[in-house]
Amino acid sequence: MANDKLSKAKKAKNDEFYTQYHDIEREVTAYVEYDPNVFRGKTVLLPCDDPEWSNFTRYFAQNFERLGLKKLISTSYAYDSKKHKGPVQLTLFETESPQFDASKTQSHGKIFVLDRDTTGDGRINIDDLEWRYLEGDGDFRSEEVSRLRDEADIIITNPPFSLFRKFFNWLMESNKYFIMIGNKSCVTYKEVFPFIRENRLWTGRKEWAGGMWFETKDPNDVDKVIDGVNMKNVPSVWLTNIEHGRRHQPLQLMTMEENLKYSKHKKIRGKTAYDHYDNYDAIEVPYTDAIPSDYDGVMGVPISFLDKYCPEQFEILDANSYRKYESVPIKAHGLIKDKDSSINGKAKYARILIRKKK
Repeated sequence: MANDKLSKAKKAKNDEFYTQYHDIEREVTAYVEYDPNVFRGKTVLLPCDDPEWSNFTRYFAQNFERLGLKKLISTSYAYDSKKHKGPVQLTLFETESPQFDASKTQSHGKIFVLDRDTTGDGRINIDDLEWRYLEGDGDFRSEEVSRLRDEADIIITNPPFSLFRKFFNWLMESNKYFIMIGNKSCVTYKEVFPFIRENRLWTGRKEWAGGMWFETKDPNDVDKVIDGVNMKNVPSVWLTNIEHGRRHQPLQLMTMEENLKYSKHKKIRGKTAYDHYDNYDAIEVPYTDAIPSDYDGVMGVPISFLDKYCPEQFEILDANSYRKYESVPIKAHGLIKDKDSSINGKAKYARILIRKKK
């Protein structure tokens, strides 16, 4: 069901999933708790945004001084350039502004900037946002937005799912710090996984369980209505290269003997040994909590392991996927290249290859 939702979103190009304020607040708070100065003196760019509706812009504008930001920049994508078009929704913020231009409102993106006290009340907050129309439509790949990327210290966004790979490549070209949202399966993409393996990218504070709830502007694609707002649940995770405390919490694990005797999982409990791959020297560990604490060899674990990954406890060696178009090929190792490969004759799913650090 979760994968069906993502597939439908990709096909329909319905990428307008608006992140909830409390999800942004909880995530950002984890980075600040780990390093209170992580945002201090920094320029933050929110590309792929919709500043008049977005909670990203709202959160960082309201907390500008508390976080110690130097500058906040937020850009939107022009209505006419969107593949999935809902009803045109102009805000009073735009239409009542002196710079409102009816000839540009649908064809041009907008840029919002916050870096000074414009109201004279002695504070810098959401009331001080200044905006203008961009020269182009606000596509993140444009030279105009790419210049803003190069100016920024930290890039934060929920990019369109249908353009995730292109956005990720554009982001990583910048070598900037970032916090972004992606679907869970993106960790196996060939564009993404090498950065995870090299410890240049990891998942955020939020646990993987349950996905994330987003506001959707598509009335035909709603999972439930909360307080009059159309909401959709998507299996998503935060991705970042900024440190937070949860990623340094080691897993508490049982020994292999204890798992075989007492594991809560029937696939493990009562067996005489863990399954071994037919074509690679590694054991199959189908559950993260069943990783044996005393095994020093290579283990194949679910991609959900990344939610609990502690770099001081394990090293990530490689990965495979049963979906070849999303996989990181492991030609050098020959491990389970497709769904016909097996462990003791049984087809297996995407796996991360790990080994305990000594």
